[in-house]
Amino acid sequence: MDDRPTPAFRLDVTAVGRPAGILAAAEQAEQWGMDRLVVAETAHDPFLQLARAADRTRTIELATGVAIAFARTPMTLAYQAWGLHEASGGRAVIGLGSQIKPHIERRFGMPWDRPAARMREYVHAVRAIWHSWQTGERLRFRGDFYTHTVMTPAFAPEPVAAGVPRILLAGVGPLMTRTAGAVADGFIAHPFSSVGYLTERVLPGVHAARAEAERAGAAWTGRPFEIAGNVLTATGRTEEELRANRALVRERLAFYASTPAYRPVLEQHGWLDLHEELHRLSTRGRWQQMAESIDEEVFETFAVAGSVPEVAAEIHRRYAGLVTRISAALPEEADQTLGLEVLAALRELG
Repeated sequence: MDDRPTPAFRLDVTAVGRPAGILAAAEQAEQWGMDRLVVAETAHDPFLQLARAADRTRTIELATGVAIAFARTPMTLAYQAWGLHEASGGRAVIGLGSQIKPHIERRFGMPWDRPAARMREYVHAVRAIWHSWQTGERLRFRGDFYTHTVMTPAFAPEPVAAGVPRILLAGVGPLMTRTAGAVADGFIAHPFSSVGYLTERVLPGVHAARAEAERAGAAWTGRPFEIAGNVLTATGRTEEELRANRALVRERLAFYASTPAYRPVLEQHGWLDLHEELHRLSTRGRWQQMAESIDEEVFETFAVAGSVPEVAAEIHRRYAGLVTRISAALPEEADQTLGLEVLAALRELG
């Protein structure tokens, strides 16, 4: 019998996603008893890395966190997600994000307009495709952005006994966060989200949109809704390691704070002048100076730092009762085992 306390939230491990380390990271996360392995889409395709991880694990959920929706058509995303779901025996969870306009148009060469409305339709389209595959019913989806009306048996994957994957949606602004509540199975909070921003500006809209979907009897609302928190975390086993990781987190905070898409978060705290300063420095490539502009008040608002027990206690204090899942977002350069240690310490706090 397991006498460990029931954790206040599910525990998600965020893996870097590099091909050389993904198998070891997946095995280690499962051995530590984590609930979900999450791989973001940065320099590598998360579906490919998670499919590899599926062959080396048996129980842990495998999630994209996030995959860039608008870099793909709904059909492309549907196939990739279904393939991961099949390969893992029904353990796939699909976290989606919109990215920002310059990346969608100039990196991926895809259209960008009315992102919240497009995302709402995108999720409906993916669900319609999956429903066709799972039930054998004819595919008939027509929207303002996407049309999917052809699906012959040769191109339809087999149904999955576990049912269709869950879809989680990331967002920062009010339109996209409400979209998550309206059409997704959960909301993924951006790491650059303070507790104040979440409680005052984000979650009320998410919960209201979810309640409206439930009242309307939306089919997907039979599943519990998830709120996934991501906490920027600096920790270490030595003072030197902690200092190095604090510096890396400070750099990441400066990058986020310089980005116009995250301006509303700083506005919430009355730090628009900081955003303007950092944005100006970013256009000049002054990255070191940007990091130096993040003072301790800003750092402590958006990140946690300290020893593993101190970090775990602070995450629990801030987020217990606010989110249903939690991950400790360490710098990529950090020893990722530290994140597992933080989550294990959180589990012991109950």
